[in-house]
Amino acid sequence: MDTMAPPRAPRDVGPALGRGLRRRCPACGRGALFTGYLSVRDACPDCGEALHHHRADDAPAWATMLIVGHLMVPAIVAARTFEDVPVWAHSLGWPLVALALCLLLLPRIKGAVVGYQWAHRMHGFDD
Repeated sequence: MDTMAPPRAPRDVGPALGRGLRRRCPACGRGALFTGYLSVRDACPDCGEALHHHRADDAPAWATMLIVGHLMVPAIVAARTFEDVPVWAHSLGWPLVALALCLLLLPRIKGAVVGYQWAHRMHGFDD
């Protein structure tokens, strides 16, 4: 007697990542993924897909800082070539740009991580 469960149909990773980036349910793409800035809903309000299984942990913060760092360093180096911009403007402006980018990207990247986990049936998303 075979006790192994039959293999489930694979889920498309691309659409799940795209829906997560748009902060939508990875299953249907219609329901909102978050209740607030970063709080993932227990279930999708449209399709009822359970979302409480996610384990995004530190991955979104890590990926956000990696992306923002790779965007900021070349921009800062390029901007420093202009000698007519005072140092105080760089000291005030660049941290604000970095903060804005982090606040903009973090929920989108967290949504993509949840979408990735859903597509790969990780952490209880296999039902």
